Amino acid sequence: MGLFFFMDVSGQLARDFLWPECMGLKSRGEKSLITMNENAPSGSANRGQRTAAQVGAPQGLGSHSPKQGEIMTGAQAVIASLEAEGVDYVFGYPGGQALKIYDALYDSKQITHILARHEQGAVHEADGYARATGRPGVVIVTSGPGATNTVTGIATAYMDSVPLIVVTGQVPRAVIGTDSFQESDIVGITMPVVKHSYLLQSVDELTTVFREAFHIATTGRPGPVLIDIPSDLASEKLVFDYPDEVSLPSYKPTYKGNMKQIRQAVARIEEAHQPVLYVGGGIIISDATDELTALAELMEIPVVTTLMGKGAFPASHPLNLGPVGMHGSKYANLAMTESDLIIACGARFSDRVTGKLSQFAPHADVIHIDIDPAEIGKIREAQIPIVGDLKGVLAGIVSALVKRNSQPNDAPWIERVNVWRKRYPFYHSDIKEKPDEIVPELVLETLSDKLDPQKSIVVTEVGQHQMWATQFIERERPRSFLSSGGLGTMGFGFPAAIGAAIGRPDCTVVCIAGDGSFQMNTQEMATAAINGVPVKVLIMDNRCLDMVHQWQKLFYKGRYSETLLDPIPDFVKLTAAYDWEGERIENPADLDAALDRMLNSDVPYLLDVAISRDQNVYPMVAPGSGLNEVMGAIDVAVGAVRTDMPDSFAASPAPSPCAQIDAQFGGRWESDPFDTGARIGQRNADGSLVTDEEGVLKKQAHRSKQTAQPDSESKEGGRS
Repeated sequence: MGLFFFMDVSGQLARDFLWPECMGLKSRGEKSLITMNENAPSGSANRGQRTAAQVGAPQGLGSHSPKQGEIMTGAQAVIASLEAEGVDYVFGYPGGQALKIYDALYDSKQITHILARHEQGAVHEADGYARATGRPGVVIVTSGPGATNTVTGIATAYMDSVPLIVVTGQVPRAVIGTDSFQESDIVGITMPVVKHSYLLQSVDELTTVFREAFHIATTGRPGPVLIDIPSDLASEKLVFDYPDEVSLPSYKPTYKGNMKQIRQAVARIEEAHQPVLYVGGGIIISDATDELTALAELMEIPVVTTLMGKGAFPASHPLNLGPVGMHGSKYANLAMTESDLIIACGARFSDRVTGKLSQFAPHADVIHIDIDPAEIGKIREAQIPIVGDLKGVLAGIVSALVKRNSQPNDAPWIERVNVWRKRYPFYHSDIKEKPDEIVPELVLETLSDKLDPQKSIVVTEVGQHQMWATQFIERERPRSFLSSGGLGTMGFGFPAAIGAAIGRPDCTVVCIAGDGSFQMNTQEMATAAINGVPVKVLIMDNRCLDMVHQWQKLFYKGRYSETLLDPIPDFVKLTAAYDWEGERIENPADLDAALDRMLNSDVPYLLDVAISRDQNVYPMVAPGSGLNEVMGAIDVAVGAVRTDMPDSFAASPAPSPCAQIDAQFGGRWESDPFDTGARIGQRNADGSLVTDEEGVLKKQAHRSKQTAQPDSESKEGGRS
């Protein structure tokens, strides 16, 4: 029997799992799931409804594999299982404990293996493939350091709900736990960041484990599944018998929405005067773009999107307000703040969206629709929670609204939002810029205009360029904008772009990167070149770690600690070393032609665009601020200038960074309320230097005074 592990992270239910009652364990999501699935509806309220069995079925021949019934080794059964699931590409890196699996892979005529130059790159490539195609990405690596090198990639996929199958070689069963050469407990190491894990113990369970792994990875809230295979099992014999179905009594993700709650949602939508559809990546995962569009158009509801939700609703649609949150538009943030109803669709109320939670959307009721019950109510209370698959739930809501002949009730609201949209654009040509410097906003706006939105995929690294891309790259369809949202992984974008280009060879794939993040995985330039992947990389090159640099400028008084980068490497010379094409531009007049050369190239191409370190991403909601407290937004009503710039706050002392971060997260991280003065090594108001001894004495004195206060109040008739 294979060992399997269910994850319970920080006391929360992990990704759709219900523990069997016989185990005596409860989770915060269990009651909700059972209650909300009670008397699950059928018929008109769930048109377009999918089931876990449909979503998780093999995409290949399954039990009809031509190898069904053959006697083979465990290693051959691994490859045959992948073939039965319809896998066409595997990303990986071989090693000692995976040798037998790679030897079996040598004979596969169905699977193409992409040899990465680092295991982290392999996982990000599989991730990009999965995001671009909607199919699970597959990775094969060896034990020890090969396995541990996958951890960041697995965590990135987990945070963004991406289906991956990660197969790791392991030392033979007889020496597990003896610290043998290249042994690592990869199941234990990855436990917090996988949806499910297996440590295979017998070849008799091999095909069942692979079928379950693909089913779990792709159903409910998707995520990575790890299969750890001891190398001695790879040579044992078995009769290949691949199943089509799974039996997982403790894993029953809810797909049908509860009829009573759907009716409540319909009634509340009809009453709303200032509704907003708050759309996350769940819409894309559920393939619910059509249903979302139908609801928005039927009731004329403005739509705001998260980073993961970009592309879920067409950018050209007049109801699309675009990105919301820390670097969202001021008009989208105002719409959320002033709304009386938020319909959250596959979104999780991230702190980067809500800002200061106590000030977030104070007048709004929340309808929260999500397939993962653990997300509902985790951050913001939902007045109407609906657990289920968005495609079916939204179809049910639309069907009910049509049946009731419901009409929009928000014409003044739409008019007000459109006034905000015109008044607070992301960028305006009248903004004064240095004429000899390339403006990053215009770079990405120009790129967006040149891309065919139906035949292009934009992938980002993490940093300022990621936010500019979110603001200025227009996307019309899902799975055309890929970015690391939850983990914010520098080094994700470039290998993910390679994976996306392999999965969607019909699309032009452009990776937008910073000079810092691109260097995290530059070795994958070899992967692109050798495999003939014509990926494009546009580097927004400011020779600094830009987003951290921006925070240091705004909140740390320009103390640029370790964020300034030397002009090394020369990226154009690097392209020559890897047999790419590339160029660098420093003049705004060269931009248009350079973008054309990049996009028209049929080989991997790097365009290094020099921008200033002084460029900041605006608008911005500062840590600890409410969503409506936007700095740096352009206001055309006062002459197309950026308003509420940070310099205007210079007269008043800024709170410490610790206090700002604590306020941002609503006090969920503890901070010392007495730690308000200067730090050791800084100077007091009188110019004296703060020493360790002085700081300790001050804090002790302050604490003693506060401790004594209740006694004095009690003597005077106060608290007792």
